[in-house]
Amino acid sequence: MKIKMSMLFGALIIASVTLAACGSGATATPEASAATETPVTEVPATEVTPPPVPLRIWADETYAPVLQDLEDETLAEYNLELVVESKTSIPGEFETAISLGQAPDIILISHDQAGALITNGLLTPIDLGNKEADFVRQALEACTFAGVLYCLPYATENPGFLYNTELVPTPPTTWEGVVSTGKALKAEGKVEYIMGITGATNELYPLFTSFGGYLFARDADGNLNPDDVGIDNEGMIEAVQWLATNAANGNLPTDWDGEKNRALFETGKVPFLMDGPSSLQRYRDAGVPYAITNFPGDGYPFAGTQGFFINAWSENVILSQAFLHGLIASEETMLQLSEAGQRSSAYLPARDKVDEADVEAIAEAGENAAMVPAIHARDLIWGAWNDAVVLARDGKEDPGTALKDAAARIRDMVANPLTGMVNVAGSYQAQAGCAADWQPECAATAMAEGDDDKYHSGPFNLAAGDYEAKVALDGSWMTNYGAEGKQDGPSYKFSLAEDGTVDFTFDPETKLLEIVTK
Repeated sequence: MKIKMSMLFGALIIASVTLAACGSGATATPEASAATETPVTEVPATEVTPPPVPLRIWADETYAPVLQDLEDETLAEYNLELVVESKTSIPGEFETAISLGQAPDIILISHDQAGALITNGLLTPIDLGNKEADFVRQALEACTFAGVLYCLPYATENPGFLYNTELVPTPPTTWEGVVSTGKALKAEGKVEYIMGITGATNELYPLFTSFGGYLFARDADGNLNPDDVGIDNEGMIEAVQWLATNAANGNLPTDWDGEKNRALFETGKVPFLMDGPSSLQRYRDAGVPYAITNFPGDGYPFAGTQGFFINAWSENVILSQAFLHGLIASEETMLQLSEAGQRSSAYLPARDKVDEADVEAIAEAGENAAMVPAIHARDLIWGAWNDAVVLARDGKEDPGTALKDAAARIRDMVANPLTGMVNVAGSYQAQAGCAADWQPECAATAMAEGDDDKYHSGPFNLAAGDYEAKVALDGSWMTNYGAEGKQDGPSYKFSLAEDGTVDFTFDPETKLLEIVTK
């Protein structure tokens, strides 16, 4: 049942009037009433419609059009002015927008992108109420952090095992079968490689797991355990050796660029490819005769959950909750989202109505999928993993050595989060070696404690211009100090009339930041 915003506004108005009446402290006496009684001329009541409340949403180019189509309905039925903006890099832009007070009320991101935002206190929990049972359990678990649900999931995504049906009428069920089938086609001159490969980590996870390898172990409930790192176990080493051997003998390409390998499958130069739903339309458009099946060797992939997350600093948290519960959590809207993304719906009433062979085949291939872990230092962990596989593929290190070194680095990352980091996050950071501005977790600008018991960083070379910054602790925005040392205070401002440098000094006692430009 949809929750009408007009009813919600009405309830708020009634509540405010009641509180005002109860809180006035004035009691009228009969005498006072009589003394001041004057004739009253009744005025015909007119219905007052409150002005629409703007509700801003950030989504990518796939889902933004679906939400934009809801603007008229949202205004008519909920008195909300839906403002949908298409963004390409939502997590990073969102964190920056938060610090500037310009963030939207709702964002659409994957669950593994939400971990850092939740840790930094930027997203608020969501209550699905009586609709919680209508969602896929694994999707809810993916959006649950420390036992608290933070998103309304709308889709799940994982790759499947694609094969060219003209080249391979019946797909192999083992990796030995992949090799033998591919080598036979290669010997006949029908293909260049036995299989295309679109990346070295998530993209190959079904291969790794079929050999018994894993990134993080799973407990009895299927949840990932980041304290149990397994990329250097025997199964993972064997799988990477399989890759290295087949790359060395020419069975596999040595360039694993995703676009190049999708082009190989698209043009019939490889018979097999592990790929996800976002690529399927290009294969259809190209007329590739393909089908999707489960992974050889009973391997399972990583999967992701896409969801609606609410800005913890939004002034419209309650309205956002009601909007998601009333309009988004509906069969019609969820079917539209599923169709737009060609992904399995996380909403069971919509999932049961999908009659699309590819979507169903992808869902079956991911039935035992492990959700991608939403863990701190995710990019660093994946980077170490990727480097190890590539070093082994290129013959620069044997698989055992490369993977054991990477596993040691990953264990250190898991055991040592950013607790204790002091950083000056601001609009200068991209010039100082960070991936973007306003990054409290960026190691390139982290401060070091000096002999004076103060923290120092710089000098950083900057172009002429105006800049803003804040002190952030522990690699997040949870604890930050702005001008005059105030928690969550306004940003410090500084300028360079010409190209120069900036140094920072932070006093942990006064919480004041000293900025010196030259």
